[in-house]
Amino acid sequence: VSCLCGSAPCLLCGCCPSAKNSTVSRLLFTFFLFLGTLVSIIMIIPGVEKELHKLPGFCEGSGSVLGVQTHVDCSSFLGHKAVYRMGFAMAAFFFLFAAIMVCVRSSKDPRAAVQNGFWFFKFLVLVGITVGAFYIPDGAFTSVWFYFGVVGSFLFILVQLVLLIDFAHSWSQLWLRNAGESNAKGWYAALCIITFIFYAISITAIVLLYVYYTKPEGCTEGKVLISINLILCLIVSAVSILPKVQDAQPHSGLLQASLITLYTVYITWSALANVPTQTCNPTLLVRNSTGSAMATQPLTTWWDAPSIVGLIIFILCTLFISVRSSDHPQVNKLMLTEESAAGAGSEAAAVESGLHRAYDNEQDGVSYNYTFFHLCLLLAALYIMMTLTNWYRPDESLRVLTSPWTAVWVKICSSWAGLLLYLWTLVAPLVLPDRDFS
Repeated sequence: VSCLCGSAPCLLCGCCPSAKNSTVSRLLFTFFLFLGTLVSIIMIIPGVEKELHKLPGFCEGSGSVLGVQTHVDCSSFLGHKAVYRMGFAMAAFFFLFAAIMVCVRSSKDPRAAVQNGFWFFKFLVLVGITVGAFYIPDGAFTSVWFYFGVVGSFLFILVQLVLLIDFAHSWSQLWLRNAGESNAKGWYAALCIITFIFYAISITAIVLLYVYYTKPEGCTEGKVLISINLILCLIVSAVSILPKVQDAQPHSGLLQASLITLYTVYITWSALANVPTQTCNPTLLVRNSTGSAMATQPLTTWWDAPSIVGLIIFILCTLFISVRSSDHPQVNKLMLTEESAAGAGSEAAAVESGLHRAYDNEQDGVSYNYTFFHLCLLLAALYIMMTLTNWYRPDESLRVLTSPWTAVWVKICSSWAGLLLYLWTLVAPLVLPDRDFS
C-alpha cells in the first residue's frame, strides 16, 4: 500500500534492474492508457456490446438532455457509445494532469510528487471519471465528441511521424556508427536491404490501392489522392539524397525516407478505407440500428485491416514516447524533451550500492516536459478512440453509422503535413544557414 501511495521508484525498488524515476512514471501512465484501451476493445466485442444496455443509466434516460427526451434508441451502437465515453474519460484524465503539471522544472517541485507517486489514488480518479462518463446524456455528445476525436487524431498522426523520424534517424546513425567502428560492410548491406524492403512494400501497397480502391471509370478522388502522395514520397526521397542535404546532414538518407514513405502509404490506405462510396471502397461497412452489417464480403463488426495496423502503431508509438531518449536535437525540440544529466550521479550510486535500483533522476531538472507528455497521451486516447470506431459517425437520428468524407480528408491532410514536416527537417539547415542544427 505504501508503494502504491508513494513514488514511482518504490514500485520497482529491489525487484527490477536500475530504473529512472522519469521512465517508470511514463510507463505507468502509459499502462493506464493501455488499460483504458483494453476496456474499450472489450466493450466493442459483439457479445459484450449486447450486454451494455444493462448498465444503470447508460440506456434508460441517457437520451434526455436537461429533462427533455430526445427519443434515442438506446440499443443502437452501444459499443460505439461506450468507446466514446471511455475515450472521453481517458482524455479528461490526462488533461487534468497536463493542467496540474504546467511549468514543473524539477522533482523538487511539490507537484512532481503527484506526477511520480500516489498511483492508487490516480487509478481511483480514472475509475471515477470513467463511471461519470457513462452517465453523460446522449444528446449532441457523440456528434460533438466526434470532431474532438478528429482533431486529436490529426495531431497524434503528426506526433507518430515525428517519432518515426526520430526512430529512423537513431537506427541509421547506430548502424553507420557500427559500420565505421568495425570497418565491416555488412552494416551498409543491412541498411540497403532494409531500405529496399521498405520501398518494395510501399510500391506493392500502392499498386494494390490502385487495384482495389479505384475503378477504370470513376473513383477520381482515390486516383488523385494516391497519385499525389506517390509524387510527394518520390520528391521527399530524392531530396533526402541531394548532395547539399547530405553535406548539411550526413546521417540523412533513404532509410528515413523509405520509412516515412511506408507510413504515408499506410495513412493513404487508412483514408481510402473511409471513402463513403461502396464502389470505390470494398471494405466499406454500414450498420443500422438493429446492429446488422452490410458489406460486399464478410467482415468483423469493427475490426478491419487498417484498424489493426493502426492499433499496433499506436502501441509502439506510445511505448516509444514512454522510454525514448533521443540524440536528435531537432526531434527533442519538437517533442519538448531534453535528457538531463541530473540523474547520472544517482545512477552510479544506485549501481554501486546494489540496494536502491530505482532512483530519482530529476532533482536538478526534469528529463521530459510533464504537460506535453500528458497532452501526447490525451491525443493518443482520442486517436485510439477513433481507430476502434473506424472513424464512423452516427447520423442525426443516431440509428445509422456512416463513414464521412471528414475522416478521409483529415487523414490525407495529416499525411501531407507529415511529409512537409519531414521535408522541412531536411532543408532547414539550407534555408536557415545561420542557425545551429548540429
